[in-house]
Amino acid sequence: MGETERRLEELGITLPNPPVPMANYAPYVQVRELLFISGSAGFDTGPDGEFIVPIKGKLGEDLTVEEGYKSARHMGLNFIAKMKQAVGDLDNVVRMVRLVGYVHSAPDFKEAPWVLNGTTDLFVEVFGPDRGKPARAALYSHTMTVDVPVEAELIVQVKN
Repeated sequence: MGETERRLEELGITLPNPPVPMANYAPYVQVRELLFISGSAGFDTGPDGEFIVPIKGKLGEDLTVEEGYKSARHMGLNFIAKMKQAVGDLDNVVRMVRLVGYVHSAPDFKEAPWVLNGTTDLFVEVFGPDRGKPARAALYSHTMTVDVPVEAELIVQVKN
């Protein structure tokens, strides 16, 4: 067990199974030392491949910032599960490079950065500030697939 997986254990974090793509795309693509991870959200995949979305809705209308943060944290777990699937040992993750997140928002909701902290706070807890803190954009969306509150894509530097 590597250092990063020991850290997950110390934090009491169990990774979910990596979500399967819901359409015709690869869950991730590695080009040299960059791992491009397709859009992920805070959902699970059930035993029959169905999507289980524990938190649904629109921030500022159906959900609070805290509920969005929780969904974004779950999304971060899905990202880490995809990283593990792609590179095996999480110690092969050099650093998070760029996170672009989309927050399902009511028109007057302006707190997307705090919602996406659910993902980046998790990355910093697990990988430390040098490896875990990405450059980031927090964007707003009026609608989302399967009514998820947040979705993002991620670029990660990995050992080649």
